[in-house]
Amino acid sequence: MSMREIQTPLDETTVRSLRVGDEVFLSGVLVTARDVAHKFMVEKKPTFLRPLLRGSAIYHCGPVMKKERSTWKALSAGPTTSAREEPYTADVIQSYRVRAIVGKGGMGPRTLEACRRFGAVYLHAVGGAAVSLAQRVVHVRDVLKLDEFGMPEAFWVFEVEGFPTVVTMDASGASLHAEIAARSHMALERFLGRAIR
Repeated sequence: MSMREIQTPLDETTVRSLRVGDEVFLSGVLVTARDVAHKFMVEKKPTFLRPLLRGSAIYHCGPVMKKERSTWKALSAGPTTSAREEPYTADVIQSYRVRAIVGKGGMGPRTLEACRRFGAVYLHAVGGAAVSLAQRVVHVRDVLKLDEFGMPEAFWVFEVEGFPTVVTMDASGASLHAEIAARSHMALERFLGRAIR
């Protein structure tokens, strides 16, 4: 385990060097996307997103934003539960060559396999620290699909500095979430004194 500072756009070599447990401070472009945005990416396959997302990071976040004159400011930008995006994320990683997914709670085997195959990682952000994380957003570069999707579901294009995360799923196929689930299952079996399915 180590502490790393990485900058988007991310290359495959850098991503494949990250390991579960590494602390990562992310700088550069971070694009928010939730349920509606993921469905849109997979079903509509918009070409305008490809240059933006290639080598970038998607953040599972529905931020609270405030417009001050002609610019936007993030007031709250905490992670939302990533498991909701499991049906879409493997396709998004493959189609758009996203290198990092940022969220909370981890994701499933299909996403893990896409990370291994295409060179991506899952970065866990701290839940309950939405205001603190918003302070890492130094500039709002753009917002896409705001009128159509609404504030929490739009694609917000953030520039972040030192955004704090931990690698919990890496490109070698390791998953801290799966490891903890397996350990918990074994502990429960020991407690009950019998095998459970």
